[in-house]
Amino acid sequence: MFAKVAEERSFARAAKALGVSVPTVSRGVARLEQRFGARLFNRTSRQLALTEFGLKLADRASQIYCDAEEIENAARELSSRPRGLIRLAAPMTFGVHWIAPILPDFFRLYPDISIDLHMSDASVDLVADGFDAALRIAVLPDSSLVARRLMPVSRFILASPDYLETHGTPQHPRDLPAHHCLGYAYRPRQDVWRLTNKDGDEEVVTPSGPLRVTNSEALIPMVLSGLGICELPEFMASEYLADGRLKAILTDWTLPQGALYFVTPSARTRPVKVEVLAEFMAARLSNAPWRWHQ
Repeated sequence: MFAKVAEERSFARAAKALGVSVPTVSRGVARLEQRFGARLFNRTSRQLALTEFGLKLADRASQIYCDAEEIENAARELSSRPRGLIRLAAPMTFGVHWIAPILPDFFRLYPDISIDLHMSDASVDLVADGFDAALRIAVLPDSSLVARRLMPVSRFILASPDYLETHGTPQHPRDLPAHHCLGYAYRPRQDVWRLTNKDGDEEVVTPSGPLRVTNSEALIPMVLSGLGICELPEFMASEYLADGRLKAILTDWTLPQGALYFVTPSARTRPVKVEVLAEFMAARLSNAPWRWHQ
């Protein structure tokens, strides 16, 4: 404020240039004079002039002001141009099969952005672990975060034709405990299957087969070999349903439908680099080829 008043030789013009009120500038300069223990300006009703002490400080103050403007302009450019590192978390199988293949197109559009892609089925704490964003497949997003819903994701209970021929086809969820139902360790809350029919009846089944995994893709060889029943999300199940290697069972019952979300710690302070990644993911994943239309 002192530098601007010294340049303009006017509190009013300095205030206008800074976008603040005249009293704000006046109080700011007064606080500075109080801290220095010396006057910076001689004030009359018609004229404002620097004191000898003020003259000695004016050039340095002007340089500090110019440096501050330069830093602010550089910061605005960085915040408005998509550049920098994004730490992104994604589920393992979804990340490998559906995120990694579209990243080359993203980098062609935004060559100044780099991505640290962390893939794991274990849920990460975005804030504590320092992530800028995450792709999550869930029934409901974490309410403490900002979640953008990209598309629904259905879930299926599946078995191979050989398994069904050998062990019979379950007709009711209560039949499942007699079968080899394979488990998934990272299911929210606990490893159970909650099935509901059109009448609103709910059955809860706890998988109790010979294999439990931390990545659902590891269940597929067992199920294809006719050694068990598993639950898989749509993006993993659709290719096996399409070619008949696996069949959906208990189709009169449904599992809670989840969705794919782009999740960030905060929408208010989300930088442009994260915003353009969110828009890209929405455009590329909102009509994914793995949607299963029965």
